[in-house]
Amino acid sequence: MDLKSYAQRPAIMAIEQPPRPVVVYVNPAQGLNFGAFYQNGSGGSVIIYPNGSRSTTGSVIQTSQGFSFSPAIFEVDAEPGTVVTISNGPDVNLTGSNGGTMVLQIGSSDPVSPFVTTAASPGRTQVRIGGTLTVGSPLANPPGNYSGTFSVTFIQP
Repeated sequence: MDLKSYAQRPAIMAIEQPPRPVVVYVNPAQGLNFGAFYQNGSGGSVIIYPNGSRSTTGSVIQTSQGFSFSPAIFEVDAEPGTVVTISNGPDVNLTGSNGGTMVLQIGSSDPVSPFVTTAASPGRTQVRIGGTLTVGSPLANPPGNYSGTFSVTFIQP
């Protein structure tokens, strides 16, 4: 092959398409609920685990009284195989309907962060997140409903 005939051939170029952007949608399907309990002394904590179980520490006593407890549930919609990391927000003060505040610390998740999404749309990967509620004395935390807002961030690197 001579150089002249090689140089006269047209060059073939291929342009790679840019990658599709990864889109992650998160639906807050259920709030974090600590249920009913009472403190019998100096206080303690109520812990909700991602698996839906509950425990207490200190002088806090569990009771049902018709109030359910549950982890927060988020539904994550993303392409299967997307890696998602959860970043918990800061501790939050919950305000009582009869005065007082309690501190909520967001807990661990199931699946554990980081996790890989598994469900194809319209299905969603369900993420459960627990938390710990710090309860003071009956004087500091009178009976009532305590509420507030917490934040968690779902990050797709």
